[in-house]
Amino acid sequence: MKQLVKLFPFLRPYARTSLAAIAMLTALVFFDLAIPRLIQRIIDQGIGEKNPGIVLKTAFIMLGISLLSALLTVGNNYFSVLTGEGVAFRLREALFAKIQTFSFANLDEQKTGQLMVRMTSDAGALQRVVLITLRIGTRAPLLMIGSLSLMIITNPALALTMLPLLIITSAIIILFTVKMEPLFSIVQRQLDRLNTILQENISGIRLVKSFVRAPYEEKRFEEANEAYTNRSVRTLCIISTMSPLLKLCINTGIVVVVWAGGIRSVEGEMSVGEIVAFTNYLLTTLMPLIMLTVLSNVWAGGIASAKRIGEVLNTVPAVGDAPDALRLTGPLAGKLVLEDVWFCYNGQETELDAHKTAPALAGINLIIEVGQKVAILGATGSGKTTLANLLPRLYDVSSGRIMLDGTDIRKIRQDSLLAQFGIVPQETILFSGTVRDNIRYGNPQVNDEEVERAARIAQAHDFILNLPAGYDTHVEERGVNLSGGQKQRLAIARALLIRPAILILDDSTSSVDVETEAKIHAALESSDYRPTTIIIAQRISTVLKADKIVLLDQGCIAAEGTHAELLQASAIYREIYQSQLGNGGENEF
Repeated sequence: MKQLVKLFPFLRPYARTSLAAIAMLTALVFFDLAIPRLIQRIIDQGIGEKNPGIVLKTAFIMLGISLLSALLTVGNNYFSVLTGEGVAFRLREALFAKIQTFSFANLDEQKTGQLMVRMTSDAGALQRVVLITLRIGTRAPLLMIGSLSLMIITNPALALTMLPLLIITSAIIILFTVKMEPLFSIVQRQLDRLNTILQENISGIRLVKSFVRAPYEEKRFEEANEAYTNRSVRTLCIISTMSPLLKLCINTGIVVVVWAGGIRSVEGEMSVGEIVAFTNYLLTTLMPLIMLTVLSNVWAGGIASAKRIGEVLNTVPAVGDAPDALRLTGPLAGKLVLEDVWFCYNGQETELDAHKTAPALAGINLIIEVGQKVAILGATGSGKTTLANLLPRLYDVSSGRIMLDGTDIRKIRQDSLLAQFGIVPQETILFSGTVRDNIRYGNPQVNDEEVERAARIAQAHDFILNLPAGYDTHVEERGVNLSGGQKQRLAIARALLIRPAILILDDSTSSVDVETEAKIHAALESSDYRPTTIIIAQRISTVLKADKIVLLDQGCIAAEGTHAELLQASAIYREIYQSQLGNGGENEF
């Protein structure tokens, strides 16, 4: 319950519509409670005393009440839907905004499929809680209280005989509500797994087809789908037993009323109208319990979903701004200094021992001067990309510090810090839209001339002009209508357009041929824009002309220097050079 209470701030903007729905529902309750009393009047005073005038007059009153009830029901439904959809809208907005604050470490823990379920299925569950509560939540208890009061007024002795039945019925509902919440949590976790598998398969469908793994993926999805279905069936079967039990209680109550009331009627202690009215009040008392079964199921599911949404909303970003963090007001020079930097992905301490995982980076000390082109070279898993991710503080260092122009990056606001970096990641990400929109994604206000200038440096201008609509060509989802090399060049142009102080190229030309790669670096050299550039590379041909080459080996700096210096001083570098370029490589470059 407290999980739902924590979500009240999302309901606060809809206080007026909520109160309007509740007010209409309350009026409906009074009209519902008036009907049995009017029926009693027709039977006792109209039919019993053979007075057609009372029958006709009371019938018209009942008709008017029915019309008003219909109007109030429509109004209640309208305001309930408006409130429920509004709460779901705000929840999705809050979840999306929260996810934007997540650091890479948070995103490593939170799976894409799980986050999607929380924004869709779980938000929908809470929308149903609001909707059903505003439709039934007020009506059911008011009907019960009002009906019980009128039952006691009608015949106190007969009302007391119903008390055990009401207690049993209430106990059944409470028991089911308590038992259902953990079951709904399990169902949602199974849905998480199903959605994760689906998301992974759709994203990697080309790889699945390439390796002819469709049967395996189908089996994996079938297992998750079957587990979700079986758990849902078991949960729904348990839910379905509640309604028959409650109907049994209601029918038992009617039998008791007719039997006991009939005896009192024969003895002259009750009129026929009172028996009918009492029966109606009993139904009006027990029927809300049936309503509460629906509400209890929805609430049980809502509580489970509220917990899951709360987990996301309560997540503390692994990388956050310090209270006194600096806001940068202009571009920086771009000098980077790494002082004894250690980093572990699992958050463990950095000391190496038999019980702890080796760090991704260990004791990195490095100085990158303003405007320098520094290449990071090393085998797969040596820590190249990890190092690149630490510089703009996509992750926080485990120990040590990184200085940007003499300031610890942890003392700079994240938005100000990231504005100094232009990052081209290993995996090129394009959004649906035009080519032009993708290039100016980081600065939508730039003019077409600047877009074209960035595209020329990235060697993308010529192939863009050959596209069906040039810069206005539509880019499909994930850029599937472009080649890998074309996507990488657009990503480079996108990073260059914002003219960052520091440019990070993380293996960003792996899908580009050597000639085009050389043209990109030559264009960067000849342009008036000279950022501090960090190049993460697998190909040694990419780094030959760098001002400094840093060779990483198992998370440590094995050597650093220029190409010529490393050829003389580093056996590892010579081995990489010989394996990729051979003896003739020196003359070629």
